[in-house]
Amino acid sequence: MSITDTTRAILADWTAPDAEQDSLRHTFLAFVDSAPNPCERACVPGHLTGSVIVFNAELTHVLLTLHPRVGKWIQLGGHCEPGDISVAATALREGLEESGLPSLRLTGTPVHLHTHPITCSLGQPTRHLDVRFAAVADPTPDGALPEIVRSDESVDLAWWSIDDLPANIDADTIPILVERGTVALRV
Repeated sequence: MSITDTTRAILADWTAPDAEQDSLRHTFLAFVDSAPNPCERACVPGHLTGSVIVFNAELTHVLLTLHPRVGKWIQLGGHCEPGDISVAATALREGLEESGLPSLRLTGTPVHLHTHPITCSLGQPTRHLDVRFAAVADPTPDGALPEIVRSDESVDLAWWSIDDLPANIDADTIPILVERGTVALRV
């Protein structure tokens, strides 16, 4: 199966938490069915991306990156790459690459969908159709927050208490991701 096929299956099987997310799910599915390469950044009108909100094992802290283009603290994630078998695989790969963590346990289904305009690496205005997952890092023997390593794709990378998020976050989505991610990972 291609990444387009697996992405279609992930979106078709996902039970959205509300009517707004279900409407967006249908929009994503229509895009997947109409674009010749919906998961490739070369699809200039827009393309699917995968992202992940990462929690520590106790679900008390969330890992956020200060994104250079967005200028805010957001979840980890990015473009689908050759070799990614699904948008979930993209989210997992991006989470590992951008955090330096050795492993993550990813939710089996998305926790949120979001679309936003952006000028990404091709230098042309486009739209990201972001499929968002949640993940938990391995526990540490002493209960401390896991060590992280900032990648070149980030201005900064830090663990934040879910009860004390930084002021400069994407306020429209990070609180929702924290809430839905926590719920999904407690199951």
